[in-house]
Amino acid sequence: MATHTDEHYYVPHGSHWPAVGSVGLLFMMVGVSAWLNGAEPGFYIMLAGIAVIVFMITGWFREVINESQSGIYNEQVDRSFRQGMAWFIFSEVMFFAAFFGALFYARNMSIPWLGGDSNNFFTNLLLWEGYESTWPSNGPANVGGEYDTIPATGLPLINTALLLTSSITVTIAHHALIAGKRTQLAVFLAATFLLGFIFIFVQGYEYIHAYQDLNLKMTSGIYGSTFFMLTGFHGLHVTIGAIMLLIIFLRVVKGHFTPENHFAFEAVAWYWHFVDVVWIGLYVFVYWM
Repeated sequence: MATHTDEHYYVPHGSHWPAVGSVGLLFMMVGVSAWLNGAEPGFYIMLAGIAVIVFMITGWFREVINESQSGIYNEQVDRSFRQGMAWFIFSEVMFFAAFFGALFYARNMSIPWLGGDSNNFFTNLLLWEGYESTWPSNGPANVGGEYDTIPATGLPLINTALLLTSSITVTIAHHALIAGKRTQLAVFLAATFLLGFIFIFVQGYEYIHAYQDLNLKMTSGIYGSTFFMLTGFHGLHVTIGAIMLLIIFLRVVKGHFTPENHFAFEAVAWYWHFVDVVWIGLYVFVYWM
């Protein structure tokens, strides 16, 4: 297929993949709802939905990659891709801003209010007499019982080192791609997604330790819910990012990307740097403070 000129914007052909994805999402959400409400088939319906979504992503990405490799994307399309990725990352920023906002509200507004600070003495006296506004807290009713927190100098510090290192390796890989050093590109890109998967493994071990040894669970009041909400969703983003890096690595092995044309690599690198920045904020406000 001939390369499009700058005067012609590529308009994608009709595709059945959005319909396939919608069916997968429907099955997944119905399955999750049924499963959470005690219906045994719900779990298998959810798995079927996930399988359909994976099938859709695989097929749709294959088409887009083939279109890119055939040379039909021009500078205008590249600009659209960059704008789309920028807006997507912005939406993810707002997603985590809401979660960090919930943590800030609980720590700096709700807990002091229930504890009866200097401006709300009667709140404590009438609602939760004797409750002290300390953090971490599982709430005035001691929801979930006693628990211990995970120290910032343990596994979280290891994971911080892993992610910061991965941010360096993906940057080195990017410069190697621009310089045409394919071997260096492949090595450092592989190091990046391996560091991402190691991060997930360490976080899984941390969760097992929290549940079995520390009694720290999602039911451990406001601290437990915000802890697992923030770290869990971030872990999901790391998993998605590591999978994307693996796909980019496989494309590199197949000879894809040139120093002048490699936006897919850049998009994944942007996403990975975003994940790293979120973790730094999470490490400071969840584990340290």
